[in-house]
Amino acid sequence: MGVPEKDPREEVLQAWYMDDSDEDQRLPHHKEPKEFVSLEQLAELGVLSWRLDADNYETDEELKKIREARGYSYMDFCEVSPEKLPNYEQKIKNFFEEHLHTDEEIRYAVAGSGYFDVRDRNEKWIRVWLKKGGMIVLPAGIYHRFTLDSDNYIKAMRLFIGDPIWTPFNRPHDELPARKDYVKVFLEKEVGDHSVNAAA
Repeated sequence: MGVPEKDPREEVLQAWYMDDSDEDQRLPHHKEPKEFVSLEQLAELGVLSWRLDADNYETDEELKKIREARGYSYMDFCEVSPEKLPNYEQKIKNFFEEHLHTDEEIRYAVAGSGYFDVRDRNEKWIRVWLKKGGMIVLPAGIYHRFTLDSDNYIKAMRLFIGDPIWTPFNRPHDELPARKDYVKVFLEKEVGDHSVNAAA
């Protein structure tokens, strides 16, 4: 039997459980030993991902198909770096506050890289490293945060269904319908013979 083909997404997206260190948020924060998380495990939490052609995003048919299929009518770009983002230090602190949105958060790295941290069913942090060519969709209602890595630069395409609403709701906001729906669909799943309830 041949070796199973590597998922091409793994070249632009990697995920792992984080340590508890409060060192610089831009460091990888691997546990020791390292504990990686598969893209399938991320999908079980509602986190979707693609690998796309970042050098040709303007003419990429695959991106066009995804946008049409998922209704992403709005598109803009956000560059995050000390030089490009006004009030950089404060903005990076805000992005790293644990929060949720009432709509999907869609980010496509067309240059640079950064970390999206999401909670698993047991409230442990998973760090998702998004690199050039990776696109990630965080579902509405998932608690998450963002930071740059030590390269201090990302240029991300932001997609949205209709008029964009970027409002962050810092934790706790468990009473929001988007959070309740997320918990119901992704966290209160039957796992084996045991019902997992991570809402508590």
